Amino acid sequence: MARPARPVRLSPPTWLTSGLKPAPTPIPWAAVLRASVALSAPIAVGLAVGQPVYGALVSMGALSGVIGDTADAYRMRIFNIAVPQLFGALGVTLGTLVYGQGWLAVGAVTLVALVSGMISSIGAVASVSGLLLLLNCVVGAGLPMPEPWWTAPLLLSLGGLFVLFLALLGWPLRRTAPERAAVAATYRAVAELYEATGATTAAYDEQRHAVTASLNQSYDLVLARRARQHGRAPHLVRLLSQLNALVPLLEAAPAAHLRVRLLGPLPAAIPAAVRELADAVEEGRTGTPVLDLPEPERPAEKAVDHALRYAATVVHQAEPDPYNVDDRLGRPAALRVRARRAARAVLFSEASWRYGLRLALCIGLAQALVSLIAVPRSYWVALTVTFVMKPDFGSVFSRAVLRALGTAAGLVLAALVLAEVPRGWWDVPVMMVLAALIPAFSAKGYAFQTAAITPVILLLSDMLNQQGFDLVLPRLYDSLIGCAITLVAGYLLWPESWHTRIGDRLADAVADTAAYVNGAFSADDRTARHRARRKLYRDLSTVRSEFQRALTEPPPTGPRAAAWWPLVVAVERIVDATTAARIRVAHGAPAPDAAEVAEVERELRELSEGLRSTDTLVEVRAELPGDENGVLAPLRQEVRAARAIAGPDLR
Repeated sequence: MARPARPVRLSPPTWLTSGLKPAPTPIPWAAVLRASVALSAPIAVGLAVGQPVYGALVSMGALSGVIGDTADAYRMRIFNIAVPQLFGALGVTLGTLVYGQGWLAVGAVTLVALVSGMISSIGAVASVSGLLLLLNCVVGAGLPMPEPWWTAPLLLSLGGLFVLFLALLGWPLRRTAPERAAVAATYRAVAELYEATGATTAAYDEQRHAVTASLNQSYDLVLARRARQHGRAPHLVRLLSQLNALVPLLEAAPAAHLRVRLLGPLPAAIPAAVRELADAVEEGRTGTPVLDLPEPERPAEKAVDHALRYAATVVHQAEPDPYNVDDRLGRPAALRVRARRAARAVLFSEASWRYGLRLALCIGLAQALVSLIAVPRSYWVALTVTFVMKPDFGSVFSRAVLRALGTAAGLVLAALVLAEVPRGWWDVPVMMVLAALIPAFSAKGYAFQTAAITPVILLLSDMLNQQGFDLVLPRLYDSLIGCAITLVAGYLLWPESWHTRIGDRLADAVADTAAYVNGAFSADDRTARHRARRKLYRDLSTVRSEFQRALTEPPPTGPRAAAWWPLVVAVERIVDATTAARIRVAHGAPAPDAAEVAEVERELRELSEGLRSTDTLVEVRAELPGDENGVLAPLRQEVRAARAIAGPDLR
């Protein structure tokens, strides 16, 4: 009997369309208002004093500040906005000095691209700094700037500082409010995690990922401030101790999830008590905690009860660090030490040099192309390359596609503005509306951000060039040229782009999980286990992000990431099962035999080695004998499930 023909798939593949789905994130209304004021006010002032070009340059600097204003804590905003502005001022200065110098400009911008790419690997602030260094250098080398040479960097910096001023208006009244709100949000995420215990595995896993993300953000906020305030600032130390007090609750959650699946739901008083702690953190309340909790009977229940009472005591204590938990995760190193480490990492990192060279090659080709071919206002080609090649913004391939689509959508709006709105004072209300779209659309995805930024840049460029509607089509052509250069010179010519290293990253995570299994039941001190667990969960979060990024790549990377995705989930569940077993042992359950632990560790190390040696997942039927009623039974089940995952050969 003949097989029925498979239906022809007419819809585009998922890896191509995933970036076109808007992310379900709320609109940051405060950022929307700041952007609207920051970009429109300089234009109004420039028109009022008869210097619209100066106003446009200040607004261009404000645009850089709006893009970089991604932090919640006020002190972090100073670094996130002010430091990149210094690099942006340096970039436009270098670009202005080589404007119109032909091949000298090509060489200078290419060298700046190399430096920009290398420093982008240091961290978030360095990444934005490298971006502005290169962007402003490209603009300075491609557009005539007002004389003398220091005018453009000064005006651009004023725009960024204006955004910083607007962002810091609430600091005197809300000094630590962002940090408190972040810690309280993490407590609420933990409450939702306990409410998800016993639900479907997918629902529990989703909420656990939300807790990990919230915990990472809270630690980043609080520890970033400690790095700048080495003295024992009481409010910071107390916040950190409240955050650290969540660790036992998080460790008890997997055991509670297992207990609920076997015996029924947890009492509603437990998540309610965690929510009450969240309110106490946010309001800064102190006093004697009152907890109405049922009497625990089993090890998992005892773990939850003990962790909850401990967290309640820490949250309600007036002392900044009642149980000396401030150093549980280690103090951050001094600024000069971290700067020295970062410089060493940049100079001796193969990945840093590799990305810097890729970016320099693409920028060099873009600059050389427009030097050989008469392309009007050709700086847009290199700008497109810069935005698309940012490594921490996602897949280069998908970004090139999304950039082209977003630019086309933005040009439609820009065409309407440039064709129908007369230049002059009408630019102020138009910019108020267009600028407000940037933070609102940026939260939805890269294509949406590009669509919002494009008309703003075109309107500012028109104020500098007075070309009007004639800017529209050249910008579309320039964007397509830039995307093509990036796809060829920044993607296809580098095998690492389309032969991804996600297998190595996953193998590292599996090896770390094996070490965690060994350490969980050894005589290591409790603080070391806490640190190992936090590092492992953060690393797994990074691996998950890498896989989600790889899913947007074309074959073979995207399909391989999709085939290996179940193993990422399986490894996360192995870590959860290990933590649950450790908690049960700590609260009265019989400890597992050392040989049983060693066998589980051996299976995981074999899985790690297999991932390094092949591109194909091979199913392995692991026996893993042991007490089926023992504490390690759920862990052995998760390991068997992980070893049984098989994927197609996609080489």
